[in-house]
Amino acid sequence: MTTAPDAADLAVDVVIPAHDEVRVLAANVTRVHQHLGAHLDRTWQITIAENASTDGTVEVADRLAAELDGVRVLHRTAPGRGGALRDAWSRSTASVVAYMDADLSTDLGSLIPLLDAVAPGGADVAIGSRLIDGASVERRAGRETISRTYNVIVRTILGAGFRDAQCGFKALRRSTADQLLPLVHDDGWFFDTELLLVAQRLGMRVQEVPVRWVDDPDSSVRILPTALADLRGVARMARSGRLRP
Repeated sequence: MTTAPDAADLAVDVVIPAHDEVRVLAANVTRVHQHLGAHLDRTWQITIAENASTDGTVEVADRLAAELDGVRVLHRTAPGRGGALRDAWSRSTASVVAYMDADLSTDLGSLIPLLDAVAPGGADVAIGSRLIDGASVERRAGRETISRTYNVIVRTILGAGFRDAQCGFKALRRSTADQLLPLVHDDGWFFDTELLLVAQRLGMRVQEVPVRWVDDPDSSVRILPTALADLRGVARMARSGRLRP
């Protein structure tokens, strides 16, 4: 089932942040579109949150929005996954907002369970996890080590009760997003971690959903600068005392 982007009864809005993703965007948005149409029995839309691309992503995103029913695009002049998600979620009319990375490293088979986890009476926030029982990960050793080390730091220093802060696969009720977004300061890669820590501090329930995750060898993410930016975010939150509830 699909829907017009402005439908008042929109149930789910799946956001795909896109910064210089011309290589994969058309094929992967089409895959998500087909998957939702085949497996989700609620009204939905896909939002491409394009941010400061310079490689033709802008044109591809606009074309997809024109050609595929239930796809819209938002353009942001500043780069940053967090800022793109903030803009898209803040403007959404859906009852549930979610996001996944454009490279679709996370298998789409986990998407419906992720959305179901934040149904009424369920969790406030649902996150894909590569670090719990039932997950499957194929990733280069260096990236795996950096990811695991970062998550240990977040749990040790910031008292996180969740295991995988940075998997690009999350969902939450829009009412929850409305409550959390004004309290989250980062607009880059640390946005995910800060969002979850703020949710934890407010006593919200965060549920982890196991995923199958396959590393994209051509990913545009620069792992070392990203990790350093995340560590600066950890240090900021540790200094501010915005840790446990």
